[in-house]
Amino acid sequence: MDITQSTVFIPGATSGIGLALAVRLQAQGSTVVVGGRRTALLDEIALAHPGIDTVRIDTTDPGSIDAARDEVLRRHPDLDAVVAMAGVMQLEDWTSPDFLATAERVVETNLLGPIRLAAAFLPHLRTRPGATLVTVSSGLAHVPLALTPTYNATKAAIHRLSDGIRLQLEPAGVRVVEIVPPAVRTNIVVGQEESPVAMPLDEYADEVVSLLAAQPDAHEILVERVKPLRFAEVSGAYDTTVARLNAAHPRPSTPHPSDPHPSDPRAVRV
Repeated sequence: MDITQSTVFIPGATSGIGLALAVRLQAQGSTVVVGGRRTALLDEIALAHPGIDTVRIDTTDPGSIDAARDEVLRRHPDLDAVVAMAGVMQLEDWTSPDFLATAERVVETNLLGPIRLAAAFLPHLRTRPGATLVTVSSGLAHVPLALTPTYNATKAAIHRLSDGIRLQLEPAGVRVVEIVPPAVRTNIVVGQEESPVAMPLDEYADEVVSLLAAQPDAHEILVERVKPLRFAEVSGAYDTTVARLNAAHPRPSTPHPSDPHPSDPRAVRV
C-alpha cells in the first residue's frame, strides 16, 4: 500500500487507533474514508478533519456492510485498500455462568466482521492494481491475557487467517498486511486511556505510519512495543511473558460499576 496515494476505507475508525491512523494516512496524501456505527461521531470527524469522508457501517450487520460497500464504491471507485479496524474487547469470567453472550459478540465483531468485510470488498479490490487488505490482530494473539480469553482467541484467529488468505490473495493481486498492536492508550476498555503499561496513542500511530512507509512489502506491521509478545514463544520467553503480562493486568475481585456492558459503545473500537 502506497500511503501517499491510496484510497483507503477504515471501518471502525471513529476513535482510538483507527482514527489516529486515518488522520495520519490523510496527512501522508491518501484519500481516507472512515466508517463507524455512530453518525454523531462521523459528523464530528467530517467537521474536524476536512477531506476525510465518512460512511455509516455496523460490521456485525451483513446488510450494513453491503450498503456501506455500495456507498463507498459509488463515491470512491478508485478504492484500493480496506483496513478492517472495528473490534470489541470485553472482560470475561468463564467461571461464571453468564460469559456466553459476551463471547459470542466478541467473535461476531472481531472475526466474522473482518471476514464479511473481505467478502464484500474483495471482488472490487481484485480489480485494482496494488490493492491491499489490512487486518488488525493484537499482541494478545500470541500471549494470552486472562481477563479477555475470547478477545485473545479472535485475534489469534485473525493472525492465522491473515497468513492463510495471503497465500490465496497475493497471487490474485491483493496484498494482505496485518497490523499487530500492543496495548495502546484508547477507550477500548474502561481505564486503558490512562494505563501506564499501555503505549501512548500518538506514539503508536506515528510508529505504525512510519513502518508502513518504510516497509511497503511487509506482511506484519510490528511496533517495537509489541515484539516481546509477538515473539515470546519463539524466543523461549513465553512462560515469563505470560506471567509478566497478567501480573500487570490483575483480575478485579468484583466488576467495577463503570465497566461497560457488551452493548455499551465504549466497548467498541469504532
